[in-house]
Amino acid sequence: MLNADFTQKRKFIVKIGKMLHKYGTPAYRLEAHLAELTSHLGLKGSYIISPTSMTFVLWTEGHEQEYTHAARVNPGDLDLGALSRTDELADQVLQGKVSLNEADALLDAIDARPNPYGKGATALAMMMSGGAFAMLMATSWNDVLWSSLLSLLVYGFMLWAARSARIANMLEPLVALAAALAACAISRYIDPGVNIRLVVLSAIIPFIPGLALTLGFAELAARHLVSGNARIMDALMLLFKLYFGAFLGIALGFRLFGTVDFVQPAPIPHSFAWLAIGILGVSLIILFKSRPKYTLWSLASGFIAYGVSITGAAMFDYTLGAFLGAFAVGLYSNLFTRLAKAPAVIVAMHGLIVLVPGSKTYIGLNSLISGQDFVVSDGIGQQTFLIFMSLIAGLIFANVALPPKKSL
Repeated sequence: MLNADFTQKRKFIVKIGKMLHKYGTPAYRLEAHLAELTSHLGLKGSYIISPTSMTFVLWTEGHEQEYTHAARVNPGDLDLGALSRTDELADQVLQGKVSLNEADALLDAIDARPNPYGKGATALAMMMSGGAFAMLMATSWNDVLWSSLLSLLVYGFMLWAARSARIANMLEPLVALAAALAACAISRYIDPGVNIRLVVLSAIIPFIPGLALTLGFAELAARHLVSGNARIMDALMLLFKLYFGAFLGIALGFRLFGTVDFVQPAPIPHSFAWLAIGILGVSLIILFKSRPKYTLWSLASGFIAYGVSITGAAMFDYTLGAFLGAFAVGLYSNLFTRLAKAPAVIVAMHGLIVLVPGSKTYIGLNSLISGQDFVVSDGIGQQTFLIFMSLIAGLIFANVALPPKKSL
């Protein structure tokens, strides 16, 4: 592989870098992976990665040949299956099992693979994620039902956006608006026991950027200041668009359909939270397009995160609970890398989703603007910030305690 010419090597590095970015790899992990790949190919390199731009600078040992490539890209979406296959291909290239010419064609084949789960399974996963979140919020079975059905409505808009650039540009506020209008109509004509704001939040939970905020803070902690700040600001703008759509939809819904007296239904027992974690885990496997062979690893990550975090919260407080949960997920994902020879991010993301306080950010925004609480939210702004910091600290300590074998 070292005998391949400079042009072949730099084309491969640029292509695999763009693909890993497209599949949602955080900047600090991607830069580390590209540096490792470049070194194995006998080149020197420097990289600047952000959510919307990529710069590659490559050169040979004596600077006989140099190459600079800059490109504007769209923020990546998590595709753990494609990410895993791309990482496997990179390993095969470094081991000399696949030539760079063959790798180029195989990368195209990975990128062209259709969603392995199809639209039906994805629709079901959307319903499961909305219902599972409502269960985790210890609300009522009424809210679980309506959250699941409104999640299906949200998925319909996602399919529409895939075919229409205009809809895609306003997808986030549009889905929140539609879910809010539907929830108001349900409350007025079908079920006065529905918690409108909570049902809307549950229906749009796949859009809530809790994971993006966590990754942004992780990038800042790794001193990747440009990508970290860009990711955090993008997540905050997404959050504001979602809240604006929900706020406008509820206001219009009350105006169009009127209001009814809320009838408090019986709450869900807290023991069902474990069932909710399992349902959420299955839905994330489908939504993140994870490979079936990692299913048990991924499900276990969610249960470990939840179990350790609630135990830590009960013994100490919610901040230490989040820290211990992230620490456990970090150790588990690094152990997964050693045993499965696959990127840690495949299972780490499933655990972090359970821990990230994205919904708390939304709830705090609602309390700040409207002055109304649809769940208990005392000190929620402080809780959110402390949980974010605890998560980052937990992941850092885990990498020190059990260093990862892979940069991804």
